[in-house]
Amino acid sequence: MHILIAPNAFKNALDAQEVAACIRSGLLASSLPCTCECFPVGDGGNGTGALIVDRLGGKRIELTVKDPLGRPVSAFYGWIDNGSVAVIEMADASGLHLLKQHELNPLRTSSYGTGQLMDAALDAGAKEIILCMGGSATVDGGTGILAALGVRFLDRAGREILDLPSGLERLHHIDCSSVDRRINDCRIVVLCDVLNPLLGPAGASAVFGPQKGATPDMVGQLESILEQFAKVIESETGIAISHVESGGVAGGASAGLKGVLNAELVNGIDYFLQLTQFQQALAESNLVITGEGSIDNQTLQGKAPFGVAKMAKELNLPVIGLAGIVPLKQDVELEHYFDMLLAIGNGPARLDEAIPATATNLERTARQLGNLITSCR
Repeated sequence: MHILIAPNAFKNALDAQEVAACIRSGLLASSLPCTCECFPVGDGGNGTGALIVDRLGGKRIELTVKDPLGRPVSAFYGWIDNGSVAVIEMADASGLHLLKQHELNPLRTSSYGTGQLMDAALDAGAKEIILCMGGSATVDGGTGILAALGVRFLDRAGREILDLPSGLERLHHIDCSSVDRRINDCRIVVLCDVLNPLLGPAGASAVFGPQKGATPDMVGQLESILEQFAKVIESETGIAISHVESGGVAGGASAGLKGVLNAELVNGIDYFLQLTQFQQALAESNLVITGEGSIDNQTLQGKAPFGVAKMAKELNLPVIGLAGIVPLKQDVELEHYFDMLLAIGNGPARLDEAIPATATNLERTARQLGNLITSCR
C-alpha cells in the first residue's frame, strides 16, 4: 500500500511539514506494510509560500524589510520556474507573529514590508508574483503594499496621507502616477484561503480585526476606513471591491490589490495543488490522508483538506481526515469526500493542553490507523 500524506498545518501547533512527518512516523511504526509520500499542502494561509518554494525546488532570497510597525525584519521571497516567478509569504514581512500582544493595533500596522518584497522581486526580473496572504497583522486594505510600490493616497487638499491605515478616512484620491511601471507587465496572483468579502458583518474588519487586536470601537473605525477606500477605488478605476469574493483576505489586502493593480484572486488550495502537480502524486497512491486543526462543514468552503479530498475522489481514492476537532453528528456532505474522519485527541483536554500534545496524538492515531487497516486486510 502506498499512502499519500497531504495535511495542512494544525494552527498554533505544527506546520504542515511537521504534521506530515508525524503521520508518516505513526504509519511506519504500525503493523501495516506500506510506503508513504509526504506532500504537505497549503491554501494561501501562513506557510504556503515556503511549501511552494520547497516543493518546486526553488531558492530563497533573504533581505531586510519593514515589519508591521516599521521596524527592520529579515524576510524572503522565493524564485521558481527558472527565476521568472516570485513567491511571497505576506506573514514573513507583515505577520501577526512578529508582534507582541501589547503591540497589536490594526489602525497602525502596515503591510509596507510585503510591498518591499514585491519591489525587490520586480528588481530581480519577476514576470509573475504569487502572494500567500495568511497570517497578516494588518487591516489596511493593502495600502502599505501599494505605498511601497509608489501609490500615493491623497486627501481633498492634495496632501499625502502618511498615517496608514487610520488616515484613510480622509482619502479623496489615489495617485498612481509614480507606480513602478514594471508592475503593469507582471501577473499578480493572490492565493485566498477564505471567501469573506471586504465589507460587512463577514468582512475584513468584523471577522479578522479582533484577531489582530481591534477593539469593538476599532472594528467600526476600520470598517469606515475600508468603505471610503473602496468608494474611491471604484470611482477612479471602475472596479467594485466592496463585496468581491475573498476580498477580505489579509485585512482587505486582496481587495486593494485587485482594485488598484488588477490582481487575480484565486482559490488557494486549488491553485496550490495544480502548481505543485499534486495529481501526479495521487495517481501513484492507494490511500490519501489529509487533515488540519478542525474539519467541519466550513472545510467545504475551500479549505485545504477539502481541495485534497475533492481531487482524490476524482480518482476514486479513499480519503481519511485527521483533525483536532471533527463533527459530533453525521455530516452527509463531508462523508461524500471523506471516508473517515478521526479526532486525534485521547481524552477531554483544555486547548492549552491539547496543542502541545498534537505531535504525540497524530503519531498515535496514525499508528492505530495502520494497525486497523492491517487487521481489516
